[in-house]
Amino acid sequence: MANLSVNFGNFTFNKVLLNASGVLCQDANDLDLLLANTHTGSLVTKSSTPTAREGNPLPRYFALSDQMGTINSSGLPNHGFQYYLDYVLANQFQTDKPLFFSIAGIAKQDNLDMLHKIQASDYIGLTELNLSCPNVPGKPQMAYDFHATATLLAEIFTFFTKPLGVKLPPYFDLAHFDEIANILNQYPLHFVNTINSIGNGLVIDPETDTVVIKPKEGFGGIGGKLVKATALANVRALRQRLKPEINIIGTGGVTTGRDVYDHILCGADLVAIGSTLSVEGISAFERIENELEQVMTDKGYETLDQCRNQLNIIE
Repeated sequence: MANLSVNFGNFTFNKVLLNASGVLCQDANDLDLLLANTHTGSLVTKSSTPTAREGNPLPRYFALSDQMGTINSSGLPNHGFQYYLDYVLANQFQTDKPLFFSIAGIAKQDNLDMLHKIQASDYIGLTELNLSCPNVPGKPQMAYDFHATATLLAEIFTFFTKPLGVKLPPYFDLAHFDEIANILNQYPLHFVNTINSIGNGLVIDPETDTVVIKPKEGFGGIGGKLVKATALANVRALRQRLKPEINIIGTGGVTTGRDVYDHILCGADLVAIGSTLSVEGISAFERIENELEQVMTDKGYETLDQCRNQLNIIE
């Protein structure tokens, strides 16, 4: 059997797969399922805001037919920062899985305040700063504002010394890959997670000629099989530009073990499952892990390191 363990900075993961923040991580019951599952290398908490949020009005999620993907405009529903901090503090020594605590402030000061609290806490895991939520009405994605991103990171690293990474939106221009990488490379980041959903897509019900979700008049983030090519491009482009010590979590378009393998070929260290997990449930981890092992066996690889970042190009 293939060895699916991953060295990730100073952390070791026994398995390569984890959930994408926002899927099966809303409350302690969800998180317990992820911790107990033998096919997950870790869990990522729901991105938390300083206080609890109900999120956008229903319906705010829709799965397309034939598992092509999903559209959602959830609006960061969560139980609030302290709920998830309490969870990771209570469980970090009860598992051999390093934990990811995800935060997503609505405003800059929200992020700074939450990071100060994490810094002052006994939390020893990884923190994910989500700069890429596309579904809060009236709030742009921070990571598309390069100046604001640079300013925020500069302030964060005047006080934050624990393992930190950022969740990024998809970029679509090579110049933008250059620009964001130039910013990220200036700081001691442990990882980037790429991509969040492709923001502001629109899906129409052919029977009623109506949008399928209510918030933002039907505009929402697109995930699932539809976004795989964009996700792979972002993993590849960032791996080519980021300094080696910044690890990459590849997220987007993962429905099969081959999809995981493709993310790893492009340079991903860990791979997260989002839409497929929301549609199929937690059993998706075992199926996809088995399929990944079969792909690696067919290719003659015994470890992930042997195939990571080994994408071939046409000369």
